Amino acid sequence: MLSKHLYLLGFGALIYGAAACADDPVTPAIPGVSAGGVVAELIKDCFNGTEGPIGYSDGSLLFTETQANKIVRIGLDDKVSTFLENSNGANGLALTPDGDIVAVQTVKTKVGVVHPANKKNTLAENYQGTAFQRPNDLVRASNGGIYFTDSGTRPSKENPNPPPSHPGVFYISPGGELKQLATDIERPNGIQLSKDEKVLYVANTQGEHILAYDIAADGSIQNRRNFAKLDGWKKGEDGTWSSGADGIAIDDEGRLYVASNSGVEIISAKGELLGLIPLPKKPQNLAFAGADKKTLYVVGRGAAYKIPLLTAGISSRPK
Repeated sequence: MLSKHLYLLGFGALIYGAAACADDPVTPAIPGVSAGGVVAELIKDCFNGTEGPIGYSDGSLLFTETQANKIVRIGLDDKVSTFLENSNGANGLALTPDGDIVAVQTVKTKVGVVHPANKKNTLAENYQGTAFQRPNDLVRASNGGIYFTDSGTRPSKENPNPPPSHPGVFYISPGGELKQLATDIERPNGIQLSKDEKVLYVANTQGEHILAYDIAADGSIQNRRNFAKLDGWKKGEDGTWSSGADGIAIDDEGRLYVASNSGVEIISAKGELLGLIPLPKKPQNLAFAGADKKTLYVVGRGAAYKIPLLTAGISSRPK
C-alpha cells in the first residue's frame, strides 16, 4: 500500500515512502515558495468530483464535489464534512466580505449566491437570452464585480454532437450588469485577478499559455497577451495537444499557482516558471487556506491534498 505521505522535491521527484529511486530527478527547493522535502498529504480520495476550492473565513477549506451536488469542508484538523447539500452543481466558488458564497452552477446553469439559504439569489443565468453552457470558475474583485468563465459544450460519449456554444469570459459589474468580455479563447477555464486587480488571468485548457488582460476602469478587458508558457503543454493519447490548464491561485507576493497536466506550476508575477510540484493525480483546482494561509490545498480527479508552503495566500481575497 502506498504511504499517505508523498514527498515532493520540486520539478520531478515524487517519492513514495522514505527514499527515492535512483532515477528520480531531484530539484532544489523553490526560493520563497517551498522548502526541500515538502510533504504533500493525501487527505482523502474517491470524492465524486473535485473543484472550486476556496479558503473559508475560519481557515478551513471549502470545495465543490460537483457530481455529488454538494460543497465539502475540510477542517483545520483534516476532518471532512458536508458543508452544503443540493448546491445546484456548484463549480467555482467565491466569498463576499459578508460571508455569502457565490458559485457558478452547472445543473441549472447560472451564477449566484448558494449560501446562506436566506440569501440565495441569481446574478446571471443567460447572456442575451442564451443560457450558459458550462460555467466553470470565477473570481470576485474587491469592488464586488465578478469575472467568470463559461467553457462551453464538448463532445462526449453520451453527447457526441452537442449544440454549438460560444465559450467566453463574462463580467457581472457591481451594479449587476452582465457583459461578455472575450469569445476568442478555445476553452476558458480557471480565472484569477492580480494582487492589484489591474490584470485578469485566464487559463486556456486547450492552449499553451496562461493569458493576461489589462482591466479598464469599467471592468472591461483589453490587450490580450500570452503571460506564461505552461510546462503542461503536451500531446495526449488521442493525438490532441493541451496544457490541461485549470484552476489558478495567487499568493501574497503575486505569484500564480496553476493546475496543469504537469502538476502545480508556480509562476512569478513576471510570467516566469519558478518551479513545479507534481502530484499522483492530475490537479484540477487549488487554493490557500489554514490558520496562517500557508497551506496549499489541491483537488483533482477525486482526491484532495494539502501542501505546507513558505508563503501565504493572498490576504485580500479567499483565493
